[in-house]
Amino acid sequence: MAVVTQKNKIARRLSKATKTKRTKRKPADDEPAVVEWGQSAAAVATPARRVTRQSGMTNKTLYQSVIVNGVEYARGQAVMVKSNSDEPYYAIIFKLWENEQGVKQIVARWLLRASEMFAKQKVDAHAQELFYSNADDLITPDMITGPLKVVSFKEFTGDKESRFCRRFFEEHSAQVGDVDWQKLYVEKQLLDEQTDERLFTSESRKARKASGRKGEKRQRAEISDDDSGPSDSGEEGDDYEDEEPRLQDVQLVMQRRAARRQDTDISGLTIYEAARSRLHVSAVPDSLPCREDEFSEIYSHLHAALEERTSMCMYISGVPGTGKTATVLEVMRALQESAGSGELPEFQFVELNGMKMTEPAQAYAQLWQAITGERATAKHAAQLLERHFSTPSPRRHTYVVLVDELDLLVTKSQSIMYNFFDWPHRPHARLIVVAIANTMDLPERMLHHKVSSRLGLTRINFQPYAHQQLMAIVQSRLNGCLAFDADAVELCARKISAVSGDARRALDVCRRAVELVELQWRHDGQPADMPLVTMMVIDRAVKEMYASGVVSFIQNASVQQKVFLVALRAAIRKAGVPEVALGDVAFVHRQLCQMHQLQAPSYDQVARLCAQLGAARCVLAESSIMDVRQQVRLAVGDDDITVALRPDPLFAKIATS
Repeated sequence: MAVVTQKNKIARRLSKATKTKRTKRKPADDEPAVVEWGQSAAAVATPARRVTRQSGMTNKTLYQSVIVNGVEYARGQAVMVKSNSDEPYYAIIFKLWENEQGVKQIVARWLLRASEMFAKQKVDAHAQELFYSNADDLITPDMITGPLKVVSFKEFTGDKESRFCRRFFEEHSAQVGDVDWQKLYVEKQLLDEQTDERLFTSESRKARKASGRKGEKRQRAEISDDDSGPSDSGEEGDDYEDEEPRLQDVQLVMQRRAARRQDTDISGLTIYEAARSRLHVSAVPDSLPCREDEFSEIYSHLHAALEERTSMCMYISGVPGTGKTATVLEVMRALQESAGSGELPEFQFVELNGMKMTEPAQAYAQLWQAITGERATAKHAAQLLERHFSTPSPRRHTYVVLVDELDLLVTKSQSIMYNFFDWPHRPHARLIVVAIANTMDLPERMLHHKVSSRLGLTRINFQPYAHQQLMAIVQSRLNGCLAFDADAVELCARKISAVSGDARRALDVCRRAVELVELQWRHDGQPADMPLVTMMVIDRAVKEMYASGVVSFIQNASVQQKVFLVALRAAIRKAGVPEVALGDVAFVHRQLCQMHQLQAPSYDQVARLCAQLGAARCVLAESSIMDVRQQVRLAVGDDDITVALRPDPLFAKIATS
């Protein structure tokens, strides 16, 4: 009994000492702030739709104030917000809420300095002038560092601790206008949300009218087949809070695409010179035919994300030569035109290509340099990007990042791809990642579940071109240039679609056919009657292209060498990456031999086959490792292997197994 009493006394003394110590000690700067929430709002109103989309929360409980370190901050009050530099950010507490899960958040409406705005015209401002904006962001209560005094220009006395406001910045149209701060900001609080909403809604409508929005509305009325016609509800028909871009918007953009397909000036050129110029693969047209559905889908997703200022990931797959990159770049040109005319908020487009990087980690450095213009090492850039996308900032617009050749960024830890797909899920990121790869199921096949799950469900697959589509592509290039017989283009399209469906290969064949006819025309003394490209010339060009030294070598190679090439191609397709281990190729090689009653070679024999094909430059093998971990890749095209092995009945069967 005495022992228990003594223990209780010790426990009470320790508890008392601990409480006394906590009460007397001042909190350090790096300690979390003491946060309390004020009284709940009597009438719970529905938050603005854009804020709801950004947070993804419903059924909120709104609060009137929040207490941070003993200081109460009311809804509508101007505050200073912690930043990454010595100078704080300035904002107004727009909303305080708690959702069903008990998570408490603050919607901050930024008060911008002139240097923090992305205005279309140059703005001259006083050093202590702030611009009231409709740029919102989610912050936590511990980021509030203190109250801020904001007065009108008439009330401003030059006090260093105060700021004044006389203009506003509309983020959607990037326009600056005048505002009466005395009427909007009464008794150190924002007057009401309806006045605020009317202010920015009217400015947005003015900008859209000035950019020709009325004319586009009349065009939509002509596009629409609905008997009811366009809405007669005044300005409500132009509301930008739609769930997705309307069908008329997409159709209007498609009309613009068709209008871009204009005949280029071919005056002073022969029909052969004009055809060669148009058929070159580097001459990418402004608008690609036969990809209208893919264009419309990509445009709709990106338009909705930019309009709502949200983040997203999109994965685009398809075999080479199917127009993936060209279609995305065309979509970006259309979106940049919309942003330039005030239809969409300003955004920054960044293009990254895995083929142009010496190592995958360079993606960090290139992205950071594109965003800020500053150079940094890959490791430091990764840290800076992590902080950039994880913290709120008023000086931020949406970034659209195109990651082409995604399969070349796959590493053992997969940290690079994880970060690129995880950053858009941060609440402050405003980042849209569009990834392009050649393999449709690359996320499920090669990536960890934590990486593929962040990629999302927005996936678009580009199918290989059919012969009708290849005909349309070639004919669109030759529009107005009568250098081909009608049957010649169809023959070329059918031959290429039977092998790969690669539009670039079809253009190469047609261009080579033009060169052959032009050479014969010049040899005959350039008669006035210029011959056209016929089916015989196309057949000759196809045989010449596929009768290269590589195709000839594969046709005359040994049986086991042919099986090795087929096994390597199958292993690459299965892995979804351009390089695979020699051990994986040897496993597939033995499987193919067993399936088709061929003698299965040993691993040493497979390694010898790899060395022989490497000497012939049909494969590329890693020289630093000489075991099953050796990385191997094809140095010839898939269609070259298909064309070379098609005449052989055995390998025609193996190639399709």
